[in-house]
Amino acid sequence: MKNPTYPEEFNLLRRLFNTAIDSARPVRCVPAALIEWPDPVEWAQRTGGRTVVIGAGKAAASMAQALEAHWAHGLDRLEGLVVTRDGYALPLQRIRLALASHPVPDERGLAASRQIRQCVTGLRPQDRVIALISGGGSALLVEPAPGLTLADKQAVHTALLRCGASIGEMNAVRRQLSGIKGGRLAAACHPAQVLTLLISDVPGDRLLDIASGPTVADTGSATEALEILARYQLDVPPAVLTLLQAGGHDAVRPGDARLQGHVHRLIATPQQALETAAAQAREAGWLTHILGDGLEGEARDLGKVLGGLARQIATRSQPFAPPCVVLSGGETTVTVRGDGRGGRNVECLLSLALTLNGLPGVFALAGDTDGVDGQEDIAGGLIGPDTLARARAAGLNPRRMLDANDAHGFFQRLGDSVVTGPTLTNVNDFRAILIR
Repeated sequence: MKNPTYPEEFNLLRRLFNTAIDSARPVRCVPAALIEWPDPVEWAQRTGGRTVVIGAGKAAASMAQALEAHWAHGLDRLEGLVVTRDGYALPLQRIRLALASHPVPDERGLAASRQIRQCVTGLRPQDRVIALISGGGSALLVEPAPGLTLADKQAVHTALLRCGASIGEMNAVRRQLSGIKGGRLAAACHPAQVLTLLISDVPGDRLLDIASGPTVADTGSATEALEILARYQLDVPPAVLTLLQAGGHDAVRPGDARLQGHVHRLIATPQQALETAAAQAREAGWLTHILGDGLEGEARDLGKVLGGLARQIATRSQPFAPPCVVLSGGETTVTVRGDGRGGRNVECLLSLALTLNGLPGVFALAGDTDGVDGQEDIAGGLIGPDTLARARAAGLNPRRMLDANDAHGFFQRLGDSVVTGPTLTNVNDFRAILIR
């Protein structure tokens, strides 16, 4: 951190952020989820079956590595493949690893999706599958529905990312265009047993929205997807409309016999990360309040709301008395109108700074727990009472940069970006406001 103006406050905010990330690391949460499951050697001896590991998401490699470490003496009985994004690779001993592009899918993701399907083809009732699913899997598991191409999927992904749609809306569309999401991967594992371990990056921890639910029965519809495309006036390839207007394809619905007996376990969630950070703040002597783990909406609008709340606390002692720390999570959206470098967390943070307008005693951090805010390898940023004054002294126009969706450029120029590198996990956005 280059800005030395508020070392105490900024250091505390960084510690809270790091604590939230650490609480969701697979090395901490994967082993506990496997306690009741026999190791691969015992399973093979008892049933004669195989243990196949598949997975997708930003945490897929770290989840696979934690699984291998937990079952180290049974490594020779493990097999399978997981896919993660570029920069998130880790060394694995038995489980194969593929890398692909995120957030816009590429040919490598398509190849990995087909290879994962091949891994679970022809399994028997005595075999078992362990699926490691985390945020980011929607772009990495990209096998198109029949009649669609990778280019069709890329066009839809790009349009959805730019229009301001919520994560639930984006995934409702993507599931209908997929040959592998919305429970289709789990159906392909039939008749094997399936255990899915999930790290949630979505508001409300809705299983169907984590990586678009490759092992979860789909409750959506092609009609819903069409309504979302119309709501945001998205121009999508003709083949996409043709598929949706025909009612989609091969839906895997709740009650499908191919999913009978499948087990899903949430092993890390945004709420758990917030509670862990709150405990640390309290240990440091701060009254701490959690607003919620599922705050959504346009990033700059949420920044205004949080700024208004912080002002009310600082000046009226309502609804909380200062000094205190206020935490929140969720996933905001950005409607891209400018040509800046984006980032929903830093856009929220810059809007918060503008709303506070230099109010003394208020500090904040906003960041993505995967270490990537938008398409930049920057997790987020920090603000203090002097943020706007320093920016203007440096020749920056905060309002103009917000309007241009260039909050990353703003915080980098000030030296107030938060850079973690790949965290190898993902429990969504983290926001902390400290009010003296």
